[in-house]
Amino acid sequence: MTTSEQQKLDLRYGPGRLPAPETWSPVIDHLLDHRSVRRYRPDPVSDDQLTAIIAAAQSAATSSNLHAWSVVAVRDPATRAALSECAGNQAHVRDAPLQLVWLADLARLEHVARLAERPCAALDYMEMFVIAVVDAALAAQNAIAAAQSLGLSGCYIGGMRNQPEKVAELLGLPPKVFAVFGMTIGIEDDSAGAAAIKPRLPQSAVLHHDALSAAEEPGRGRRRLQPHDGRLL
Repeated sequence: MTTSEQQKLDLRYGPGRLPAPETWSPVIDHLLDHRSVRRYRPDPVSDDQLTAIIAAAQSAATSSNLHAWSVVAVRDPATRAALSECAGNQAHVRDAPLQLVWLADLARLEHVARLAERPCAALDYMEMFVIAVVDAALAAQNAIAAAQSLGLSGCYIGGMRNQPEKVAELLGLPPKVFAVFGMTIGIEDDSAGAAAIKPRLPQSAVLHHDALSAAEEPGRGRRRLQPHDGRLL
């Protein structure tokens, strides 16, 4: 392992807390560079860049090959400003040249089913909504990794769920389509300093082998699923 690789792990976990493994790759190296950036230059994100980013997004895994997601690319300043208000007046939502709003989209599947005269009642089940949210998240993670490989930066915007009805109105979303989160994309404005790489929990806090180990976490305890009502106790 090189000094650079150990330095990247030190930024994530703290100096010397995770020795660099022998296994490494350019992809891992790239992913460890991820930062949430909230200051952007006004330079636009080109159509070519957007096309490449969405191609990467569509290459993510998708449950049952349903592709139960869509994304709205928002460049219009007025719409970005309105989305910023919905997301708690976050300035970077307004100022980033591109806002990608990732959608759990079951309306397209409903439309296709009706055209094919096939049943679609299952779309109303919670499982289908979860599938659509997971599909959107997988696609978005591919997208932000691709954007960063092009020299762009980004930040997830969970605040897009603060006012879901207003976001739906702004973006023209029909029933069965929900804005899961936004994502700012642009070139970082590092004139006041670059965004920092944020630390992560030690791997021992998130990595378990064969079963969840809760003994080391006070108050967590093991939970039993009650079959009569489905509640976790």
